[in-house]
Amino acid sequence: MDRWREVWADPKRRRIAFVGLLLADLALIELGLLLALALAYSFDPPGGPGTVFWSYALPTGVAGFALLVWRRLHRIHARYLGIGDLLNITVVALGTAVVVAFCESRAALEGLSAGKLSVPVLSFFFSASFLTLGRLYQRLIAHRALHLSRLGGRLTRTVVVGAGNTGESMIRELMKLDPPEHFVVGIIDPVGTAVGHTIHGIDVLGGLDELAMVLAKKSVDDVLVADPSLSGDELRKIFTACSDVGVRVRTLPAMSGFIRGGKEVLPHLRDIELDDLLRRDSVKSEVSRAARYISGERILITGAGGSIGSELARQIVSLSPACLILMGKGENSVFEIDQELRDVHGFQAIPVIADVRDRDAVERVLARYNPSVVFHAAAHKHVTLMESVPIEAVRNNVFGTLNLAECAIRNGVRRFILVSSDKAVNPKNVMGATKRVAEMVVSSLAAQCETNFSTVRFGNVLGSRGSLIPILKGQIKHGGPVTITHQDMTRFFMTIPEAVQLIVKAGAIGERGEVFILEMGEPVSILELAKDMIRLHGLVPGKDIEIRFTGIRPGEKIHEELSYEDEGLVPSGHDKILCAANVACLDYGSLKDQLDHLRTLCESGDDQAVRASLLEIAWGRTFPPIAAGN
Repeated sequence: MDRWREVWADPKRRRIAFVGLLLADLALIELGLLLALALAYSFDPPGGPGTVFWSYALPTGVAGFALLVWRRLHRIHARYLGIGDLLNITVVALGTAVVVAFCESRAALEGLSAGKLSVPVLSFFFSASFLTLGRLYQRLIAHRALHLSRLGGRLTRTVVVGAGNTGESMIRELMKLDPPEHFVVGIIDPVGTAVGHTIHGIDVLGGLDELAMVLAKKSVDDVLVADPSLSGDELRKIFTACSDVGVRVRTLPAMSGFIRGGKEVLPHLRDIELDDLLRRDSVKSEVSRAARYISGERILITGAGGSIGSELARQIVSLSPACLILMGKGENSVFEIDQELRDVHGFQAIPVIADVRDRDAVERVLARYNPSVVFHAAAHKHVTLMESVPIEAVRNNVFGTLNLAECAIRNGVRRFILVSSDKAVNPKNVMGATKRVAEMVVSSLAAQCETNFSTVRFGNVLGSRGSLIPILKGQIKHGGPVTITHQDMTRFFMTIPEAVQLIVKAGAIGERGEVFILEMGEPVSILELAKDMIRLHGLVPGKDIEIRFTGIRPGEKIHEELSYEDEGLVPSGHDKILCAANVACLDYGSLKDQLDHLRTLCESGDDQAVRASLLEIAWGRTFPPIAAGN
């Protein structure tokens, strides 16, 4: 292999090699002619074997040489032999057969032959066969070199997971790599329909259940996942089987992010990430409906510098708003998303530094910029931290929402979407209770104004600042221990882009205080999540990194919930979005009285009194609902 690479790297030697291939093809054509004459005349032509052959050989050779140069057969790369190359071989063989037919008819007139039609036919068959077999022989030599390389231990023993079109493309590309890197020892078919078959001569050995056995039996070094439609559970099964035996595993992006577009598959391969292990069915895009209420409108995002707010900004600019106001109290985070929108998306947003707790500042912003749609994502979100500062949590999450909602009504905002949390359901902590009361504010106001209020409730998002995943990554980076409060703890997870896409979609259908719940899939064990993250770093849980249980923290629940039992979830008509059919619609006057009392307690600085009053309001103990509905 190395010797041949040296030959083709030198222009002079490459030209000599091309001439040699051209002469070899010409010799094969002449050999086909000789066999055709021999078989047609039973090895005894009328004018004698030598006389007849040489009378045909010269014109056939000249024609063959011209055709070979014209169709460039000497430049065909045997390892990439395709349909187009076979057509060129056919053209050359057919052209020489026509010349042979002419020679046969002329020889018949001179009495040197019997004018048999079988001579040009056999000549065509033999020439085409020999030219094709010559290329196949070159390919066999290349495969033999691969085999020798494998015996020498230089190739990576590889299993491909996926027997569909993408899997076939990957295997074909692996076979074309020069120099070779992988020896594919088998294929795993997650669907199971191709088990027992072969693809490019490679056996389909079984389904995902047989992967562990194949890894051990075949001494596998590398697993390449060539099925971008696999679910998170299936990827987790592959990842676990590979991690147990120290085999590297790489995958393709999910279908939503993987578009071949005629390009190669291999460049898209990457190491498995946490998002892959939590991969769920992709969200069906409904851009048209979302675009109708955003395109050409003035949009305000609060908390624009946060994880949700900044992603809202990224997705909303693609829907062509007339104006986008980025409001937040942290100047650095607002500056960063504003700069990103300018540099990456070419969009000129309006950054505004303001605090939702400041009613006058909020009023000035809405009066000046007159937004028609408001996404309220500003909130304090850390459960344990808010337990120690309940007054701050109430002022930001409750009164900030109240300020913004009332200002929105006074300034003619048409749509108001509150970003809520699963912690608002049966809240046992300050943060969850503040989000629940914020939901109450929105639903009670919706009953008495023209603004279309709605709430979107969902669980944890992967990778948001200060959330569980970055904390675990930091602990692993520093060698552990990884700390988990309880071994049975579970949480709902969703990627930030997916959550925001659903928030935007839900905003299109909210009208009168509805609560929309994003379908989060099954809850994820935090313990298993931590183990997966340790394995993703190439380490062994419990051996390289200790897992330590620290006990439930104040306000923390083992299992979160997305809805109340009596809310009665129904389909919203949009993929991955459910709607609470029975939302308690509180009298705004009664709620306002309770909030005024809560505000007085905040001003007194009594943390415990604020916490107690907040939880009473959140649980609805101070007044009954006056109605139920959407």
